Amino acid sequence: MGLKEAILRFLEYSELDRNLSLKTVKMYGYYLSFFQGWALTQKKADDIDVETIDDAMVRDYRLYLSHNYKNPYKGSLKRQTQNYFLVALRSLFRYLTKQKYKVLSPDMIELGKQRDRKITFLQEDKLEKLFRSVDTTDEGGTRDRTILEVLFSTGLRVSELVGLNREHISTLTGEFNVIGKGGKNRVVFLTKNAKDWLQKYISMRKDVYAPLFIRYSGPRESEELTIEKKRLSARSVERMVDKYRIKAGILDKIGPHALRHSFATDLLSHGADLRSVQAMLGHKNIATTQIYTHVTDAGLREVHEKFHSGNK
Repeated sequence: MGLKEAILRFLEYSELDRNLSLKTVKMYGYYLSFFQGWALTQKKADDIDVETIDDAMVRDYRLYLSHNYKNPYKGSLKRQTQNYFLVALRSLFRYLTKQKYKVLSPDMIELGKQRDRKITFLQEDKLEKLFRSVDTTDEGGTRDRTILEVLFSTGLRVSELVGLNREHISTLTGEFNVIGKGGKNRVVFLTKNAKDWLQKYISMRKDVYAPLFIRYSGPRESEELTIEKKRLSARSVERMVDKYRIKAGILDKIGPHALRHSFATDLLSHGADLRSVQAMLGHKNIATTQIYTHVTDAGLREVHEKFHSGNK
């Protein structure tokens, strides 16, 4: 089978049989099209047989990603980003193996070892500065403050936040369900502050639009303006957080995800267990949640002093 056809079949399989989200399928398509372009250039051919792709070729591809390729906007690829390309390739070969093609074993496509991730989170004083930097005298400002409060209260990803509709939320119970990565459902909770701000924002809304958070700028109202076009975008939330970061005098570059990190850090530092935080973040593996070792490590001195016999 040719590489082009193999990629098309794999993407169809990912969407129809594995029921992956369209966003995930789109990213698989991007990474595999990139490999296809590189491979065809190397072979100086219009297509290549997938069974001819060997370990040496994959290693050359890894070297290209690591040393030669430069993203026109972001420069050299980080190791984690390189691994995204390789994970897509490995998934393709796993699919082809199931289809009985004599291709390179997906286990032969090794991922580069990553350094420990450094995460950005806000301490309580900086969180307070960020929240207070918002002028809440109008509906737009109230929306912005509410977004910050909800992100910190729930640990939602920004894509999950902007996908919410008013009908999804209960300010009475203070909890609701959200569909996260891989279509996985989880429950998240609102703090008292988040509930209060959400009630205030919703009470100010005089429109009938379904999205929980709507935009107040952009194209004018018209017959062509659909409900979804009124929905606030993830990019708008990113710009909004950066605006208030600057206004609050916070030097560290942060985005909405920093509030997710702050949510997890806050829970762990106040005694929550890692498994519970894993469930609330929607992490599939506990290893992903363990990036918050900066919290657990901080308590090691106390444990040492309390239990080591040399301190008695």
